[in-house]
Amino acid sequence: MRSSTFALTGLLLLGSSTPDSATAFQLSPKTSNHKNSNKPGSSPLELHVQPLGSTASEDDNHLLSFNQHEDKSERVADPAPSSPWTTRLVSWGASLSLATLLSLSSLPSSAMASGYGSLSPEQKGVAEAWRLVDNSYLDRTFQGQDWFAVRQKLVATKYKNMDDARAAIDSFVSNLGDKYTRYLSPAKYQSLVDSATGTLAGVGIELSRNKEGRVIASDVEPNSPAAKAGILPNMVFEAVDGVPFESNKDVTPDDVASLLRGPPGTKVDIVMSTDSSSSKLDKIVTREPIQITSVRSYVSNLQGVGKVGVIRIKSFSSQTEQLVKDKYNELVSKKGAVAIVFDVRGNPGGLLPGGVDTASLFLPSNQPVVFVVNKSGVADKQVTYKDGIDTDTTPLVVLVDGNTASAAEVFTAALKENNHRATIVGEQTFGKGIIQTIRPLEVAGGGVAITVARYETPQHNDINKQGVPVDIKMTVECPKDDALSCLSAKAFPKK
Repeated sequence: MRSSTFALTGLLLLGSSTPDSATAFQLSPKTSNHKNSNKPGSSPLELHVQPLGSTASEDDNHLLSFNQHEDKSERVADPAPSSPWTTRLVSWGASLSLATLLSLSSLPSSAMASGYGSLSPEQKGVAEAWRLVDNSYLDRTFQGQDWFAVRQKLVATKYKNMDDARAAIDSFVSNLGDKYTRYLSPAKYQSLVDSATGTLAGVGIELSRNKEGRVIASDVEPNSPAAKAGILPNMVFEAVDGVPFESNKDVTPDDVASLLRGPPGTKVDIVMSTDSSSSKLDKIVTREPIQITSVRSYVSNLQGVGKVGVIRIKSFSSQTEQLVKDKYNELVSKKGAVAIVFDVRGNPGGLLPGGVDTASLFLPSNQPVVFVVNKSGVADKQVTYKDGIDTDTTPLVVLVDGNTASAAEVFTAALKENNHRATIVGEQTFGKGIIQTIRPLEVAGGGVAITVARYETPQHNDINKQGVPVDIKMTVECPKDDALSCLSAKAFPKK
């Protein structure tokens, strides 16, 4: 019997194109063109999340993983995968149970005897946070700390109020030395929930910094409220709702995005400027739920090559594979493209299965796409189970930059390390090779994002903090709607 796993999909723009600032997630069944080498279990579906409006180089950039449990009905052998993507970490549930068991058994008897019953609400809150991190954190050395002594100190401390307890949670999580494992305040956690449930909206602007450190509109979603108001890419934010930014270079994209987002139908005053003009654009814009155009395509001529199709992927979701397949067929079959460029500059990732499935479109069967290594060191091998739509015919180029991260790096490495299916051009990628899960805190409020696994490329390279090296170094400063101006004919191998 074959079961369906439901993939969390969709990206909501709340003022930035990053998933943390987006709106309409949905659950949709999906089949996949790759398989997993391990037995069925829970399926951590990875969602790349950046703080509202940040770039992949921001410290807060992180990944969240939502566990979708599969149908537990009996299965028989099936050459096709039993779920859309499914990262099945071997004995995932068992390893968590074992970790919990070891944690409890290693506690001093007095601590175990007291239990939660004698603890204050604040002490229970920090104990809950410690337990969640203990159960699933990837680095079992806990940065060389005496991890159980940390718990004893936390539960022995008398907190004046819950804010003090939250500060303690933030402190002990920060001491792990992993910028992606962090405490989420109730407001931050609720913002994430609101984004996923569509209760917040935005204006359709992707945010980043320019060379001067000012927050800019790095991209504007077509037909969005921002586009209709005349806001263009590379415009600089001067103020939002009366909060000035022109003299404060410490303002982050997250600061700006937090002012841009809000309930659908509400209004926001946005003041923008350009580098080439002293005049300012001051517009009242109505927030709306934003449908992100995550995949775009066009054809241009490149001297020495001919017609080249460009597929720009802003982020990966469960829909990306089909969208790219459709764009590819249109460019090659209908528009006569003799080569294809995948533009993933600034792509922060998204759903890992989206990156895996999209890469699989251009690889032969039984090729490794990515390995996911859990806290026990068990590597889960994701491989293609059938030939893709074009495994060796059309020359492929992947254009990357320093903000190409996570699932986009998995996509890039898969095409680079499988018989060099694609030439990688641009600059070395960001280097985001670990996965986080987010867990709510019932007592203290808010939640914790916890690093639970890491990636390895098909050739077992660990890209975390390293990135994917390019084959040809070229400028990446060309417009996002003209990727070919970054390239020359030498990037395209002769087929």
